[in-house]
Parts: sequence; structure tokens; C-alpha cells
Amino acid sequence: MSAARLNAVPLDHAWIAAHIPHSGAMCLLDGVEAWDDTRIRCTATSHRDPHNPLRARGKLASACGIEYAAQAMAVHGALVGQGADENAPPRVGFLASVRGVEAHVARLDTFAGPLAIEAERLSGDGISVLYAFTVRCGAQTLLSGRAAVMLDASARLPGVGSANNKGESI
Repeated sequence: MSAARLNAVPLDHAWIAAHIPHSGAMCLLDGVEAWDDTRIRCTATSHRDPHNPLRARGKLASACGIEYAAQAMAVHGALVGQGADENAPPRVGFLASVRGVEAHVARLDTFAGPLAIEAERLSGDGISVLYAFTVRCGAQTLLSGRAAVMLDASARLPGVGSANNKGESI
């Protein structure tokens, strides 16, 4: 990701929590380091938190990096989609599929340094978006892949996005 073209205005955890559908401990990202119309770079330290809601039996599997990437995609969507209305509610999207995922480590919680989460919008329209993503710690790639996101699914499918829905929203 070329830092020269990215907006280098850092955004903090409070900004992220106010602009994506995740709240409380499920808002995993600490901040946005840089972004532009197609890319975003976020940071997170929640992988070290023993109370991370994604942990199972005290461990945070590398596959959980997909949720970190999905949240970075949601933040990117909020940044590029907010336009003039900073107070617009966050758009709800659903992770429709992940492809080409390569996990280079078994767990995320064994890394002491902060995670760097990068996502790049490859294509999309008002209905769906395709992103490539990478989760790193320092120079080491931990997880990478592609994700398709369906936007505003609750407006198109009865029952999706309701309190009874078991789907994963981003």
C-alpha cells in the first residue's frame, strides 16, 4: 500500500465505534492510520486481550483475522460512503464469502505487537463489494485473502439484519 497517496489523518477507536455496526468489545480496531478511495490501513491490539470475544478456550485462531479485515472494510465503507453526512448511520453489510484465504500462522494472540490490517477495494457497486485483505504483525503476514460483502442486505431480504438474525454483519 503506497502511503504517499493515502489520507494520513488518524482516526481513533471512538470514531470507528461510532461509524460501524460493531460496539463494545466486538469493535476490534484501535484506529485508522491511512485510507483513500480504494484502500485502508487500520491497527488493532485487541488480539492480545484475554477477554476478546472471538477467543475460544483462551485462544484467538488466525481465522479470526477475517473479522478484523471485515471491520476494516466496514470502516472503509463508512469513510468513502459518508459523503457530506458525517452523522449518517453506518451501512450494514454482510460478509457473503471469503476466498483464497491463506493463514500463515495458527493463532493471532501469540503476537505481542499491534496488528496492521489492510484492505483494498477491488470492485463493487451499490449492492456488493469485493476486497482483498492482509493482516500483518510487523513485516510478517499472518493472514490474507479476498472477501465479498453484500451491502444493506437488511433492506433487500426479509428478516436479515433483525435482532433474530444469526448472520455476521460488518
